[in-house]
Amino acid sequence: MHYLNTVPLWDIHQRWIERFEPPRLRALHAIKQYAEEESMPDRPTFVYVTYIESSAERVWEALTQPEITRVYWGRRQVSDWEVGSPWEHQRADGSGIADIGGTVLESRPPHRLVMTWAGSGDTARDRISRVTFEVEPYHEIVRLTVIHEDLDDEMFAGISRGWPAVLANLKSLLETGHVLSRSLLEMVHQQKPSPLATATHTATGGRDRGEQ
Repeated sequence: MHYLNTVPLWDIHQRWIERFEPPRLRALHAIKQYAEEESMPDRPTFVYVTYIESSAERVWEALTQPEITRVYWGRRQVSDWEVGSPWEHQRADGSGIADIGGTVLESRPPHRLVMTWAGSGDTARDRISRVTFEVEPYHEIVRLTVIHEDLDDEMFAGISRGWPAVLANLKSLLETGHVLSRSLLEMVHQQKPSPLATATHTATGGRDRGEQ
């Protein structure tokens, strides 16, 4: 006696949702997860501040352009950097393999970029962290703050070694035109795998703030 005509619903999906809404829906879904799920106390946060003799625009470009990140990070940061879009931390060997990735939560060039961060295949809530880049003019130079939060204990020590190495290379590249003569990332990797260089994490919990 009763039936559901699904054609009008499909028309709405085709005309409006499929064409315009996926980036917004991805962003809202990510925000919803953070807002609704129970907070996890005592999860460590890593904060690092460095000062770079450059412009905010150049620092933003260095954080988001894959061919620049390949030089100082050894990985290509790939995304269109629109809110809701995915991003990938791809290997620089041309394979296109991404060991780390996530979703862009906030993008305000050239001053603020926020994104989720997780290893390839990691979908559990406690394996997803969040990275914020704050790029602020500071007199005639730039202050770059990196905040990596909602970490689990397994990731924290690797993050604490990896970020300073990455940012030292970034600072050297922007100020001198070349990266450090010996890669700090390679030295870090020789000591113990870092989640900034591989998808393997070995760490202990804690809280850290660094300045360069």
